[in-house]
This record gives sequence, structure tokens and C-alpha cells, in this order.
Amino acid sequence: MVTEIPTGSLITTIENKIATLEFGHPASNSFPRELLDRLTNEFNSLSANAAVSVIIVKSEGTGAFCAGASFDELLAVSNQEEGTRFFSGFAHLINAMRSCSKLIVGRIHGKAVGGGVGIASACDYSLATKNAAIKLSELAIGIGPFVIEPVVSRKMGKMAMAEMTLAAHEWKTADWANEKGLYANTFETVEALDNAIADFSAKLSSYNPEALAEMKKVLWEGTQDWETLLLERAEISGRLVLSDFTKKALSQFKK
Repeated sequence: MVTEIPTGSLITTIENKIATLEFGHPASNSFPRELLDRLTNEFNSLSANAAVSVIIVKSEGTGAFCAGASFDELLAVSNQEEGTRFFSGFAHLINAMRSCSKLIVGRIHGKAVGGGVGIASACDYSLATKNAAIKLSELAIGIGPFVIEPVVSRKMGKMAMAEMTLAAHEWKTADWANEKGLYANTFETVEALDNAIADFSAKLSSYNPEALAEMKKVLWEGTQDWETLLLERAEISGRLVLSDFTKKALSQFKK
């Protein structure tokens, strides 16, 4: 079942020290700004929750994992301030995942585009199905994956990032993403993925929570400048989304 709520849905459950965040949106689990903010706030809240050791991030339905930014909101941007504000939503979300004291496990059941690839990259450990192909299509619509570049490059390497960015119309397979380090493993079925997620998360949650928190800090060493860097990148995207090229391209995508 997929939500019909225009602003999207976010459901959090906590069991056996494992928090599961499930987001959804009727447009292929894409992100309007409000849903980005809600997910950011939830990571910040769970970071301070002593009853949680591990966080699982997933999206609803059986289709795409995440289609990235909401095209409706991108088309509605009318000035630089609005554009920067929208893209800063992804900046704040990635920073919240980066600075969260809990380890984050990604459940990537389907295709991920743009910001969806950024979210998968911001997870500390991601598992996926063979259907979880990825694409960075931003150049094709006149902008670029500027906000998510640091987190994708950190996870997959600069050359893989460049390959995806420049081949903006090309899907990369889940196995390719596995080889490049985005996914720790891929599975033939959603059932196999869920079994692996449950087993891995249960093992993690049984470990010393202080050790997990310290390990999280180590994994993200050297990224403190992202607090300002990602917001600076949001300004670039916020300016480019106003171009005639981008407005025309987005209109074509919506047809």
C-alpha cells in the first residue's frame, strides 16, 4: 500500500532497540520539503533516544525506493531564496544522518534516483534487492547533484560519482552499486532482503551501544565542514533550478 497524502508519510516504530523509519509519497516516494524536514527531525530525535541502538531506513510500497526531489515543488520555485530553501532540505537531512549517534541501516528495495541515492549513501550500511538500480539524472534537467555529491563520493568514490553524474540518462545496476560500495550486499527477493536486514540489525543492536556510538563518530571523521558545505551546494542548485532550461526539462518530465 502506498500513501495518498500529498505531503508524504513517515512512520516510526521501535522494538528491541531497533527503530524503523518508513517514509512514503504517492509520487514514487519522492521528497517534498515538508517530508525532508520531518525525516530530519526524526533522526535528530532518535539520536538522543537511549532506548534505540540502531535505525533502519526504508520506504513504502514495492516500486521505487526514492525518486528524489519532488518535481512539483521544483517547478513551483520562483526565486533564489525558495530554491535554496528547498535544496537545503536535503542538506539538513544528510547532515542529520551523518551526525546521528546511531548507526543507520538502509533497506533499498527498489530504484533510487538523485536524492534517493544520497539517502542510501548517507546510511552507514545499506542492503538492497537486485532491482535497486540507481541513477543521477540531475544534469539532464539542468541542475546537478551538488548537495549529495560529498556523501555519494565518500561512499562510492569520485570516479563512480562522475560516471553516474555525466551519464545522466543511464541506470546503473544494483550489482554495479554493490561493487562500488554503495550496497554491502544485494538479494534476489524482498523477502531475502528483509531477512538479511532483520538478522544484521539484531546483531548490531546486541553490541555495546557506547561502542556503536564511538564507531559512528570514527566512520564520519573529516566531514564536519559539511554543515556549511552542503548549504553552499544548495545555493548552487537553488540558482540553477530557476533557469529556463530546467523549467522546460521538468515540464517535459511531467508529461
